[in-house]
Amino acid sequence: MGALRTPADPECDVFLTGTVFLDIIFTGLDSAPVRGTETWARGMGSSPGGVANMATALARLGLRTSLAAAFGDDHYGEYCWDALEHGEGIDLSRSRTVPGWHSPVTVSMAYEGERTMVSHGHEAPPLHGSLPASPPRARAAVASLTPGRPEEWVADAARRSTRIFADVGWDDTGRWDLSALPDLGHCEAFLPNAEEAMRYTRTSCPRAAARALAGKVPLAVVTLGAEGAYAVDAATGETAEVPAIEVAALDPTGAGDVFVAGFVTGTLAGWPLADRLAFAGLTAALSVQEFGGSLSAPGWAEVAAWWNHVQGCSGQDREALRRYAFLESLLPAPLRPWPLRRAVPTIGFGRSA
Repeated sequence: MGALRTPADPECDVFLTGTVFLDIIFTGLDSAPVRGTETWARGMGSSPGGVANMATALARLGLRTSLAAAFGDDHYGEYCWDALEHGEGIDLSRSRTVPGWHSPVTVSMAYEGERTMVSHGHEAPPLHGSLPASPPRARAAVASLTPGRPEEWVADAARRSTRIFADVGWDDTGRWDLSALPDLGHCEAFLPNAEEAMRYTRTSCPRAAARALAGKVPLAVVTLGAEGAYAVDAATGETAEVPAIEVAALDPTGAGDVFVAGFVTGTLAGWPLADRLAFAGLTAALSVQEFGGSLSAPGWAEVAAWWNHVQGCSGQDREALRRYAFLESLLPAPLRPWPLRRAVPTIGFGRSA
């Protein structure tokens, strides 16, 4: 990205805002916990979660990332702040610590390729005095759309020519009404998963859903899970589909956020649509092989390690590998140190004498 920046560019590549959680992840479960029994996990990790998943994934891919969020006035909040600001180089100048407010916590249990989560937290006071009336100048912003809840900063950012990328969560109202997502009209790209896309468009095929969504946004990208991703560019009529990379998944937490981060990176770099899908899918696949959401996100060093590894493996589908040949000109110049910081069973040990 450094070679593409100009002196006239904003200092910030990507801006985002949201809730930071402290994630505690249990892995190595053979099945879901059964009521009235005790279940032991073979693995455990803790890391910043929530919007921190996206922020970390963006930063690890070399994007100058600014996050506006509230942090708890507790050890969890201190740990998350330190991990993001000092560990990942994320700009937290628009964030603040809220006195007397405890960090939201999510416990995630991964088994059979899926996960079950239990969360606890209270809504933080408004970030007045920390989040400006208008967001900072940025080349891009990532928004998470919520039915019936327009965010003023999204419209402000779009008016300042910031490119808006958006995903969406599960609609608890059950209405699945696109008109309830008013900020969609400000978005350059919308990246729901297959189930969300089909429900919002009343279709039974994710590819048909992507085509329907392309009538609402310039670029519709639908993630297909183990099948990869499909995209429709409304402006050019171009479509692209890239299959997923088969990996042994340890923990799927945050994979969707990593996919979006990879897609944003490729878009800002000006790559063709199919290359953006391939890169986003690759980064998501690499992330599920590690604990946690944020600290499982890959950097360029890990992308390079994967490419070097598969190039030398026997039995590889050479035709399939050619899909990633565009990486040759980008690697192996890592932008992050190796190895990357990973989720660990505890957020800290006492200092030794």
